[in-house]
Amino acid sequence: MRSRSIIHLNVADFAVAIERQADCRLRNCPVIIAPEVAARAEVYDMSEEAYQDGVRKGMPLKKALRFCSGAKVLPPHPDRYEQAMMECFKRVLPYSPLAEMTDQKGHIFVDVTGSSRLFGPPPDIAWRIRSAFRSEMGLDPIWSVASNKLVAKVATRLVKPSGEYIVREGEETHFLQPLPLYLVPGILPEDRKQFGEFNLSFAGQVAGLTMEQLDLIFGRRGQTLFNLVRGVDLSPVQSFCLKKKGICFDHVFGTDTGQVAVVEGVLYCLVEKIGSLLRRQRLSAKNLGLILDFSDGKRIARQAAARPPVHDDFSLFSVAKLALKRAWTRRVRIRHMSLSCSCYESKSLQLELFAGSRAEKEKKEQLMSALDRVRQRFGSGSVRTGRTFSLDAA
Repeated sequence: MRSRSIIHLNVADFAVAIERQADCRLRNCPVIIAPEVAARAEVYDMSEEAYQDGVRKGMPLKKALRFCSGAKVLPPHPDRYEQAMMECFKRVLPYSPLAEMTDQKGHIFVDVTGSSRLFGPPPDIAWRIRSAFRSEMGLDPIWSVASNKLVAKVATRLVKPSGEYIVREGEETHFLQPLPLYLVPGILPEDRKQFGEFNLSFAGQVAGLTMEQLDLIFGRRGQTLFNLVRGVDLSPVQSFCLKKKGICFDHVFGTDTGQVAVVEGVLYCLVEKIGSLLRRQRLSAKNLGLILDFSDGKRIARQAAARPPVHDDFSLFSVAKLALKRAWTRRVRIRHMSLSCSCYESKSLQLELFAGSRAEKEKKEQLMSALDRVRQRFGSGSVRTGRTFSLDAA
């Protein structure tokens, strides 16, 4: 098999880095990014200063502030981070069409296996990309070069918050041997717990087990773990397509709730955000996906299709309610809700066949256009539907 050269770029504490670009007063002071203060608010991201004080992602905000009482707390701005990620991505594409954004948190993989003749060795390409990030965006990414995505990602974890790392082909197993299992992507907490029962906490210790021994403990998952601790990863770098990019908004409930009015009110707010973005980009949703996280830790994901594709809030809400009905089948309170529009296309210009349908569609178009203009001028809360007033009393 032909050897590969994979670059992993990681802008440490990405959300904080973007907020500091917007407000230079935040530099060199502890910053915590979390939703509005509520009983269930959790840390979305934090600066290195807050991390050193013990703050971690997913930690309840109240607990985080006990560790770092002097931190500046900011609400997350997902749209701002998404736009910044796209700007980062544009500076990577000239070096390889095989570039993959794994999330909106500053991580990008680039396969430069066939780019050496044009741009030089992989480390030189990584330096060029880093220089572009620094000079044009004011961001300073960590980077690593390895033969696969798994090892490249581990390498950047070792040099965080700044630096670079090169793992040469053939050194993957030796590189992972001294590392604790929690640094290896793909090894789950339940896997580590089971390894702990055998007093195994490092990749090199697990690599000493045979396939038969792992199969005896983990069953079918043994093969996966056998490869992970040896740095074997054949997964390709997926090329990114703008037309397939999804839209996603989420909400963390301040207090876990089972009230239908509150849940549907939040759902409508998420629909309004998606609808506004779709109309601004002259796009229509083909389907909506809904994820519910419950108080007991269980997660359910469902989706519903829009036929034909739609972009007005009323039609989107009808589709979203269908997805909610399919997902909310348990008598357990909801902690978190996420609504996504993972597949959408350009607005159809086809006219309605019947006059009544055409008039109704035009009325919706005019109403949505008027609402968008008002909200754009006076703010998103300037016009509200009755359904969202249930949130005020919640």
